[in-house]
Amino acid sequence: APASRAPTGSGGAGTVAAMTLDVAALRAATPGAAHVAHLNNAGSALPSQATLDATIGHLRLEATIGGYEAADAADDALRATRTNAARLLGADPSEIAVTTSDTAGFAKALWGYAFAGGLPTGSRVLVDRLAYNSHYFAVHQAARRYDLQVEVIPSLPDGTLDLGAFDRLLDERVFLVSATHVGTHRGLVNPVAEVGARCQAAHVHYFLDACQSVGQLPVDVDAIGCTVLTATGRKWLRGPRGTGLLYVRSGLLNQLDPPGIDSHSATWQGDGYVLNPDASRFEEFETSIAGQVGLGVAIGELLELGVDAVSQRITGLAEGLRHALAERPGVQVLDGGTQRSGIVTFTVADRSPDEVKQAATAAGVNVSVSTAAGALLDMEAEGRVAVVRASPHAYNDDSDLDRLLAVVGAN
Repeated sequence: APASRAPTGSGGAGTVAAMTLDVAALRAATPGAAHVAHLNNAGSALPSQATLDATIGHLRLEATIGGYEAADAADDALRATRTNAARLLGADPSEIAVTTSDTAGFAKALWGYAFAGGLPTGSRVLVDRLAYNSHYFAVHQAARRYDLQVEVIPSLPDGTLDLGAFDRLLDERVFLVSATHVGTHRGLVNPVAEVGARCQAAHVHYFLDACQSVGQLPVDVDAIGCTVLTATGRKWLRGPRGTGLLYVRSGLLNQLDPPGIDSHSATWQGDGYVLNPDASRFEEFETSIAGQVGLGVAIGELLELGVDAVSQRITGLAEGLRHALAERPGVQVLDGGTQRSGIVTFTVADRSPDEVKQAATAAGVNVSVSTAAGALLDMEAEGRVAVVRASPHAYNDDSDLDRLLAVVGAN
């Protein structure tokens, strides 16, 4: 039987987006859609044919004329990648660095802030309960080095960040707030703009993990109020692996002294160096030019489709999947929150998440398993060890969801 579809809280977002986007054309332009029901876009999405062609085309150019020469030929395309990313985030291109991953961008920004004296000994750093392990690791590594006090902002019963508790924690001893827009392990959306307003009022720098939101939700850095934002290329942006984005607000750029500088990020002068004045100070010379070219094409396609339309399509599919899963005996949907994203997490009675994933793989459906190791603060508090994670994108359709529902069981 077809999956049961229910309107979302925004008044039937799936229906609105279905009238806006040509889903058949999206699927036709996505080679992988013909081979698998790919519901693992929160892990790594299927690229479009155009992104694939751009990435492979640059590799072929490198093989034909040489790597350095191909990079020179791609200069306009690389500028377009940064320009497209800036448009997507509501930023200036000078505030955008193209990185190798979300984690790499976060670590360079955090250590750049610490190296420049932004985290004095004994200062407090606040993190939210949805924190992903690599961001939490970086914060704690800095805490060990600078004797920082790391404190976790409590969550409300529905899983979202508790703004009242945050207000009580935020004082003059807090030098950094690190929060998560959408967690890797559940589909709720945190009130990140409300966090930003409070950080701005308190003159505290705000680092936002947007790894699971950029590409599937509208993200505007000014509206959110963050001073640093990190994202990845491979997930909702549908770019190549090994690419990411780092936004640093212009007023903070000159206050950060990032590690790992080279001839791309700084200039050798006498017996010292001068960092680039823009966000390229966080970039590296040795990187995948082909990946960056492909990322620019992927972001360009998203902008052409319209972020709002893509977001409505994704959240509509996800909400329909939640309703259909909730009707299955023994299935518990775990996302929580009042605003939800394209990540759908659940468990099935008497079947481990790994067993469900294995059955889905056998049926030609890609899902993933989120474990406590990735989001320990939240999953331990919820008493969970692992959950199944399904994450549809705009190119998915009802047939993809029905294949997963058939694996889970009849309603």
